[in-house]
Amino acid sequence: MVSLRSLSALPVVGVVVDGQTYRHLLYLLLAVPLGVVYSTAFAFGVMFGLVLSVALVGFVILLATLIGARLAAGFERRLANALLGTRLARPDDLTDADGALAGVRTYVDARSTWTGVGFVSLKFWVSLFAFVPVFLLANALPLIAAPLRYPYAADFGEVNGEPVTWAIDTLPEALVALPLGVAGVLVALHVTNLVAYAARQMAVALLGRPDAAGSQRVTSGASSDPPTGGDPDGDGGPTVDVDAADSDGADVPGPDPADAGDDDSR
Repeated sequence: MVSLRSLSALPVVGVVVDGQTYRHLLYLLLAVPLGVVYSTAFAFGVMFGLVLSVALVGFVILLATLIGARLAAGFERRLANALLGTRLARPDDLTDADGALAGVRTYVDARSTWTGVGFVSLKFWVSLFAFVPVFLLANALPLIAAPLRYPYAADFGEVNGEPVTWAIDTLPEALVALPLGVAGVLVALHVTNLVAYAARQMAVALLGRPDAAGSQRVTSGASSDPPTGGDPDGDGGPTVDVDAADSDGADVPGPDPADAGDDDSR
C-alpha cells in the first residue's frame, strides 16, 4: 500500500499530497492581513511618536510601539512553530528590574525587542510575495474545472485597464485548459513552499532561540566516532594501566554493578 508520505517525496507533484505545503499556504494566507496590520500600526506609532516627542507624550507612544512589536513577535513565533515547522523558544534576554524606569530600559536594551521590530517590519514584504501563489491558485483552479463548467469565460485580471479573459466555449478548449490549470496549481504550490521557506529563515534568525527539545538527541549505544588513543579497543569501556597496577600490587578493580545501573539511568 502506497502511503501519502511516500507520495510526498515524488519530484514536482509530491507537493500536492504533502501536508506541510498546505500549512505553508495557510501561513501565507494569514500573512496578507497581518502584514498590512503590522505595517500600518508600526508606521503610525513611529511617525506620531517622533512628531510628539517634543511634548514627551511621543516617548510613551514609541515605547508602546516597541512593546506592541514584542507582542506581535511573540505571536509570530508561535505561528511559525505551528505552521512553518520551527522549534523556537521564547528569548531569555530580559532581566529582572526594580522600578518602572529600569523595566523600560530592560525592554529597550533587549536584543529580542529590536529583532522583533525587524521581523514585524519585514512581514509586510512576506505578505506581498504571498499574493503570488494566491493569485496563481485563484486562476488555475477554475481551469481544472473547465470540462465540467464550460462554456464560461476565465478572467485573469486587467492589463492597462483592459480585462484579460479567455472564453472557453467548446470541449476541446476545456481539455486544453485542464492541463494548464494543473500546471498552474503545481507552480503555485512550489512558490508557496519557496516563500514559506524564506519566512521560516526570517523567523529562525529574528524571533527567538532554537528550542533544546528540537535539537538532535544523542542515542545510547556504540559511537560511530573512531576510537581515541585512550581506548585502543574502541569498545567504550574503561582503560586500565595493567603495568601500573601490577607494580603497586593492587588488584584491578572491576565495574560496580550498582554504578553501571546508575550510568544507564542517566
